[in-house]
Parts: sequence; structure tokens; C-alpha cells
Amino acid sequence: MPEPARKTTGTVLAFDFGEKRIGVAVGEWQLLQAHPLTTLHGEANAERFAAIATLIREWQPASLVVGRPLALDGTPHAMTARCTRFANQLRGRFGLRVDYAEERLSSCAAQELLHAAGHDTRRAKQHLDALAAQLILQSYFDGMAEAGHEHPNVRR
Repeated sequence: MPEPARKTTGTVLAFDFGEKRIGVAVGEWQLLQAHPLTTLHGEANAERFAAIATLIREWQPASLVVGRPLALDGTPHAMTARCTRFANQLRGRFGLRVDYAEERLSSCAAQELLHAAGHDTRRAKQHLDALAAQLILQSYFDGMAEAGHEHPNVRR
């Protein structure tokens, strides 16, 4: 009889990659719950990765998740390649496992949630990317839980 699936503990940081901003969310694998954390601004890679390094030192994540955008029909497009490159850079720089999560329409869903909560467009924009990252991470957690998979970092 196979051993029952075990879930590991640890923090997960998730990223909603954009050319001008990167939304960041945090979650705990054991709780399977994501929360918006921050939005990183700036287009320079050095700035972005310095800010990410600070977050990684602070949160000590077990793994990372990057939202992977696809067209509505499921095919990759130009932004898919940029997000894949970003994920590869995270993996190479920080030596952490990086998983992908579905992110189609996450920014649209985040914007709808913010407007429903009464945020005007300008104020909503401040929180949009971090909330989109939260939705990406929550989707990742929900997908893993629904599939009955254990966390990919668990080794038997």
C-alpha cells in the first residue's frame, strides 16, 4: 500500500510578472492560503532582483511560483516567453524551486475585486499587481489541493 501523500510546510512567494511592475504574494503551504504582499516597481533588472533578494531573505520561502500567461485558447505568446525567462532567472539566482501557475485573466479578476470593494481606479492600481499575484498563488494552492498532490518539494 502506498504511503499517504504528505504536505510540507514552508512559505511560498508568488510573482505576477509585468514589464513595469511585479506583483508579489505570500502564502504558507500548510495553510494553502495566499495573501497580497507588495508591488515592485521599476524596469531595471538590477533593481527588481535586489528587491526580490530582500523579500527572499525576509520571508525565507521554500519555493516560488510565477504566473504563466497564455492566450485564452491556451497557446503561449510573447509575454509567456518573458515570464519563463523571469522564472529561469529566479531559479538561477536564488537556487529555489520555481513552479508555474495559470494566470489568464488574473489582473482582470483582481481589478473586478478591487472595484467591488469600492476602490477607485487610481487607488485600485496601487494594489492591482499584488492582488493578481495573490490570485495566482491561491489558484496554484487550490489546484494542488484539488488534484490531491503533495507539494513538489517533498521527497520520499
